[in-house]
Amino acid sequence: MGTSVPRKPPLPSPNVSTIAVVSTPLRTSAVTGKKTAGGGQPAYRGWRYIVVTASIGILLSGLTARYGNSAEGPKTHELVTRPVKPGEASTPQLEPLKVPDSQLEPIAWSALEGWTADDHGLAFATFLASCRPLLRSSAAKRETRPMYFALKHVCRRALDAGRLAKEQARLFFERNFRPLRIAKLGDSAGLLTGYYEPIVDGSRFPNPIFKVPIYRRPPDLLPPLRSAGLGFPNKGQSLRRTSNGELVPYYDRSEILDGALDGQHLEICWIKDQADALMIQIEGSARVRLEDGTMLRINYDAHNGYPFVPVSRILIERNIIPRQEMSLERIREWMRADPDNAEKVWRQNRSFVFFRIVGLSDDREAVGAQGVPLTPGRSIAIDELLHVYGTPFFLQAGLPLATGNRAVRLDRLMIAQDTGSAIVGPARADVFWGAGEQAGRLAGGLHHRATVAMLVPHEIDPVTAGARIPLPPEKPPLTGEANARTSLLKPATLFQGHRFGQVDEFARNLRSQSRQQSGCSGTSDAGRTPPFGHTKPGAECGPSAKAAHAKEVAQRALSGFAPAVAVSRRNDRLDPNRLNFR
Repeated sequence: MGTSVPRKPPLPSPNVSTIAVVSTPLRTSAVTGKKTAGGGQPAYRGWRYIVVTASIGILLSGLTARYGNSAEGPKTHELVTRPVKPGEASTPQLEPLKVPDSQLEPIAWSALEGWTADDHGLAFATFLASCRPLLRSSAAKRETRPMYFALKHVCRRALDAGRLAKEQARLFFERNFRPLRIAKLGDSAGLLTGYYEPIVDGSRFPNPIFKVPIYRRPPDLLPPLRSAGLGFPNKGQSLRRTSNGELVPYYDRSEILDGALDGQHLEICWIKDQADALMIQIEGSARVRLEDGTMLRINYDAHNGYPFVPVSRILIERNIIPRQEMSLERIREWMRADPDNAEKVWRQNRSFVFFRIVGLSDDREAVGAQGVPLTPGRSIAIDELLHVYGTPFFLQAGLPLATGNRAVRLDRLMIAQDTGSAIVGPARADVFWGAGEQAGRLAGGLHHRATVAMLVPHEIDPVTAGARIPLPPEKPPLTGEANARTSLLKPATLFQGHRFGQVDEFARNLRSQSRQQSGCSGTSDAGRTPPFGHTKPGAECGPSAKAAHAKEVAQRALSGFAPAVAVSRRNDRLDPNRLNFR
């Protein structure tokens, strides 16, 4: 009895619950005779509680030993944070912006003359109209353009913002977009024209007054082969299938005017004359006031696939209407005054447009190709193969456009919502001006060169995207002979695979240096004396000699520095024979 028995170490981290369970006395059950814990449970269950509680105590003791008595517990891994740009948190990395046959130049907002004075509230409302169908649509299988996906992210933020005042709208555009000056490769500016919705008189049935039909799309009209996108494409050769199954080009304007579609009951309505019909085909939509007062709305549906030939070009080339007097109203006056010659002229435009009915007695504006009503002065038609509907563009045309007693400035933000078969190129825009005579005067008087700035979402900011593109391998050092050959070339700026060096500027450099080397310094007249120090005995200074020498210089220069000037134009390559040495 006096022997001391070694005791087991006490349970770690004792607490109230542990003590309560361990110190419960054991007693015998009066019913079963088994030893039970204080609660009347069998003894083995009490020992099970003791073991579980001891395990928990050991675990708590281990945690205390590791982290001490601090209350912070185990630390989590710290996340490396960085500033997040607007919309970046939920936006996947998109491909860099690529627009074929174009040159892109990032600019500051301050470089946009007239930007702060514009009504951004109206532009934002037009942008919201494009956002709704854009968010409802799902990307087609062929839709891979990063602008489409980036615009959807910006549109979600725009819908969350709701209607904005002028200053708030300006801040929204500046925080979500970056301006890029865009032009066709080798050009310094784009082309800006206008269109409107004519209002003409018509009838559902032909009669001596209304005898010119407006046609709906024929059932045998097939879209161009390998055409992409939704709806009928506005470019490419449309087709028809002959009785033997052969695919041939569709009827041109002359064949249709001569009755190729007669008897197919394709007439939507009849109007007075071919002048009105041509205006409707050029504009792509119209309101036809029927005899009972109903207003019939028609819109572009398809075309026969032939390239559009402007009637104005033909009239100017034939000296029928002077260039300074050219307008849609002037063309209409001439066609009505000389219908016989007018028919010969409009037959040279083989393109023909088919229409569909879009409404009756509807006072809303015309519906564009995106499917939304157009906003006068804010909606533009663009080349849908290059640009995405909903893209904002800031257009700078310089002089204001006068109509009646008011002047309309053209330095404004507009939204791409429509397209047309004659609207081709990265910096080509057609401004919608509304319906009626006043809108027609605005549209007819607009044919200007314009500086075009495309607003690109920050999600595909080209500077950030371009920084992720790996640099090409370093070029080997040039030899002395190569340096001598390439000294004629002005260094070109490269940006994301697009060459900023302009071909026109390059050609001017070649012309000036070819004149110096040939002895013809800026004069093509045989009687003039070349400047001192540039005269060569017997040097011929005629235009043909200068062109030949400039071509020779270009060939030598391009052969020594081909990588800098061989700019991809889709499937073509720039070569010396294509340079224009005017």
